[in-house]
Amino acid sequence: MGIYREQVLPRLVEVACGGAQMERWRAHAADGLTGTIVEIGFGSGLNVPIYPAEVTEVLAVEPALVARDRAAGRIAASHAEVRHVGLDGQRLPIDDDACDGALSTFTLCTIPDVEAALAELVRVLKPGAPFHVLEHGLAPDPGVARWQQRLEPIQRRVADGCHLTRDPVALLEGAGFTVVEHRSGYARGPKPYTYITTAKATAPS
Repeated sequence: MGIYREQVLPRLVEVACGGAQMERWRAHAADGLTGTIVEIGFGSGLNVPIYPAEVTEVLAVEPALVARDRAAGRIAASHAEVRHVGLDGQRLPIDDDACDGALSTFTLCTIPDVEAALAELVRVLKPGAPFHVLEHGLAPDPGVARWQQRLEPIQRRVADGCHLTRDPVALLEGAGFTVVEHRSGYARGPKPYTYITTAKATAPS
């Protein structure tokens, strides 16, 4: 899995999670962020072109070196300063209360200990700061959900631990965030893989 995980998978993720449709979802997720933000699962920088003008600094957390390399051109063109600060969302090398906001797109599905990663975000965010997410997850339709449960073991193997049945809104609330807005729906593609949620939450104060 070494070459596949390090060289192939980041490119597949860039294609699967890119495109004009996903850029619209990403823009909605990023809207309203300001100042210094931490982005977990930075990937190849697909969010960089849609950061709001009010975002001045991005602390990027991304384990895949290929993805970081592929982000270089987007970073060079960014109005915000982007700094790679870590490899693991479960252990952020960032001071307490240091960030004005946080962003995660298609990342909470994959982090092994997602509760630990969310606790880290609570730690590094200023009290009441926004955390915006774009994630795929558990569908409300029973038939689709059953297929997600069947397919999840395969998905986790081929997509580096990615889950199909996590509920991003429930994860946020379980970590102490207050979800102030969320919307969900199916994107184009097979329904077990394309039930998408954008959510805007605030850190505990």
